[in-house]
Amino acid sequence: PAHGKKAAFIIPGTNFRDDELMETKRVLEMAGAEIVLASSKRGIIRGMLGNTVEVNVLLTGFRVSDYDAIVFIGGPGVTEYYQDPAAMSIAAGAASQRKVLAAISAAPAILANAGALTGKRATAFMSEKDKLQQGGAVFTGTGVERDGLIITCSGPAAALLFGQAIVDALAGR
Repeated sequence: PAHGKKAAFIIPGTNFRDDELMETKRVLEMAGAEIVLASSKRGIIRGMLGNTVEVNVLLTGFRVSDYDAIVFIGGPGVTEYYQDPAAMSIAAGAASQRKVLAAISAAPAILANAGALTGKRATAFMSEKDKLQQGGAVFTGTGVERDGLIITCSGPAAALLFGQAIVDALAGR
């Protein structure tokens, strides 16, 4: 259902949440999507659980129009993007260009700070509830929340459902 679709996974430059990335990525790849990893730095990045991935795309110069979906992955390092101009621009651009825009764990706070969650149902790691509400979201606290093309997730326990919701959105379901 996602053949020919291209998704950018944006991970923190350090301490991304390994299981959120790996499980979500696996679901999209099994559905036929092409995955690109982007971050604030290029090269090998280590997750909080010790896995490493290679990033070839920097957030500076990132073009939202090149992708069908933008997926922000959480983890302790994600706070680097909370007020980052490039991350804000990517999130706002994905929303305005009607791309699938997704975020898991603490990462939905990026979408809230970018103004992409105003009036939208959303969820996140409980520590981010106030940030989402301050950004105009209707916080639901569910495992996965989809409001149109915006998909948010509370954390790694719901990563497989998060990945499936992204696949469904890419397929137009």
